[in-house]
Amino acid sequence: MIDLKSAIRSIPDFPKKGIVFRDITTLLLDPKAFVEALDRMYEFCNKRKVDKIIGIESRGFIFAGALADRLGVGLIPIRKEGKLPGETVAEAYDLEYGSATIEIHADAIAPGESVVIVDDLIATGGTLKATCHLVERMGGTVSGITVLIDLSFLPWHQKLGGYDILSLISYDSE
Repeated sequence: MIDLKSAIRSIPDFPKKGIVFRDITTLLLDPKAFVEALDRMYEFCNKRKVDKIIGIESRGFIFAGALADRLGVGLIPIRKEGKLPGETVAEAYDLEYGSATIEIHADAIAPGESVVIVDDLIATGGTLKATCHLVERMGGTVSGITVLIDLSFLPWHQKLGGYDILSLISYDSE
């Protein structure tokens, strides 16, 4: 088993002083580490009833697309407001300083469908919680969430406590 954490590059003071950016591009450049991450995510997804995989813009698309292909299910993109053509359903959520809105196509999830949500990182949990709300508002079920990295020192557990979550790498401090 590969130590995935060693494949992540940490960049201090990016995008601003005091932040340590966890750069996943080094993991993506390492074919063995990338396949290992996908294998672990696939195992998690394959143990659930999954009709579709949701990928969150933008790095979540990388993992979600590969997982949808491996599972033989559809891929649903969650995008920032105004980026999807056609009719959408939107969900606003709070950020540390301000707010944001994400959207999904109105016909992406049929009532009763089960989805797994995929992203690269959980920080505060706001985007993932908003995505869960979108799925549930559309009549779908969130059967799991999988991410490459979680920042366990941030309070995302409070927002996502009721969901089954697989994180492959955890950082307990900046």
